[in-house]
Amino acid sequence: MRSKIFVAVLMSCSAAMLVAQPARPKITGISHLAVYTSDPKATERYYTFIIGAVKMPDPENPQGVKYALSDTQYVEVLPLPADAGVNRLDHTAYNTESAEGMRKYLAAKGWKVPAAVSKGSDGSRWFAVLDPEGNRVEFVQPNPKAKVDAPNAIGHHIIHLGFAVHDRAKEDTFYREILGFKPYWFGGMNPEKIDWVSQQVPDAHDWLEYMLSSGPGNGIPANITQRSLGVLDHLSIGQDSVDTGYATLKSGGRLVDVRTDAHTQIGKDGKGQFNLYDPDGIRLELMNWHATEKPCCSAFTAQDPTPSE
Repeated sequence: MRSKIFVAVLMSCSAAMLVAQPARPKITGISHLAVYTSDPKATERYYTFIIGAVKMPDPENPQGVKYALSDTQYVEVLPLPADAGVNRLDHTAYNTESAEGMRKYLAAKGWKVPAAVSKGSDGSRWFAVLDPEGNRVEFVQPNPKAKVDAPNAIGHHIIHLGFAVHDRAKEDTFYREILGFKPYWFGGMNPEKIDWVSQQVPDAHDWLEYMLSSGPGNGIPANITQRSLGVLDHLSIGQDSVDTGYATLKSGGRLVDVRTDAHTQIGKDGKGQFNLYDPDGIRLELMNWHATEKPCCSAFTAQDPTPSE
């Protein structure tokens, strides 16, 4: 009789533990990319005049600056740390419907999280964790009342972020297995070698791109240059037509004294693109929403982002 009671109690406790597991809040897209600057004036000109973003106070760091493209997406620019070396990337960030819910969800999955979320000066809520390779990742709950008007922006939707990754399988344990990111596309400069792996956020179509061209090891490769690392660490803004976007920048004199590619091109994924680089070498890629040619290496396995998202 005692054994039956014990089994019943054990089953009841196990069921209660299962019920108590918090659900993952929705991850609704990219929030921002945070980068360092060694020349704040040059960086301000780049993001306000060339890109057309609106300069605003940084909601997370009073020493930083926010360059906003829309109500919920921006580039955060921070002072260059003394020990930065060639690194110019501080963190990537994703929007979620509940920062506190996401913090509790990750904690329940055994991930190291802060004791509480932080509140931004703009009314947003956020917290940061480290991914399996030590990259800093933030989850931001935007303030729904925050409004941004950026009429001169070359685009208003950051459709993807990318950064140097060494071990695809290791990173997948966090982004795919825990967070639920969805496969989108993979490819490389040559079909037999995978250089880029794209996975979309679970509840929208923005994506994260693993840049696998960084060699073996952990952290920033010892022999990589600032210029090469800036190619890997990047953000992308969606375009109806990259050719039109390029023409807008060129005719407006916005490409003078800016490092860019010589012309627009079709990427290996079949989408039009044009690359610009901020004063410290972080790449910004204008990219068409949809492919106009057959992609190399793999087919797309999910819907493309759209301007309305």
